Amino acid sequence: MKYTSTLKRTSMSLDTDTLDSIESLATKWSTSKSEVIRRIVKKAKSDEIIRSVKMTPVEALEAIRAGAGLNEEEAKFLRDEVAAERAAKKYWWEENDSAL
Repeated sequence: MKYTSTLKRTSMSLDTDTLDSIESLATKWSTSKSEVIRRIVKKAKSDEIIRSVKMTPVEALEAIRAGAGLNEEEAKFLRDEVAAERAAKKYWWEENDSAL
């Protein structure tokens, strides 16, 4: 992975549950705990920027096509979910509506 700025060492206090979650993600993603934190902060910042800007539907689609902060695994999950929904010809809002 290429970084545009130099890395700086820092320390912080985290509760046990947060540390366990970071370690679990590091193992799952086969990366360091520092990289887990970098990825999560980058995603949170990207999500905040997207939420703070009112987009037209076309602009939203372009942002999604450009990645919109999704990693490859998240994008595949969403594609598979939409494909399954379309194949079932049932949408998410219909699943919880007993009147339909």
